[in-house]
Amino acid sequence: MERYFNTEGCCRPELHYMVRLEDMVDKIKKHYVDRGKYFVINRGRQYGKTTTLRALAEYLKEDYTVLSMDFQALGADSFVDAGQS
Repeated sequence: MERYFNTEGCCRPELHYMVRLEDMVDKIKKHYVDRGKYFVINRGRQYGKTTTLRALAEYLKEDYTVLSMDFQALGADSFVDAGQS
């Protein structure tokens, strides 16, 4: 299959043309992950946030246990104390 420019969903290097992420994920690892720092990847739609996080998870798996969590489906009711009604 010929590679193409992806405009929806996560990019996969074997299928899509994309910016190389190796330098970026290496910097994130050195400056934040290895130092135990929190960080945020915050951009608009179609800036590669999910693609970057997936590349980072792949990059980190040799040195870290990587967990993926999605909180989008949680509503405010999920955080109500069980003793309150």
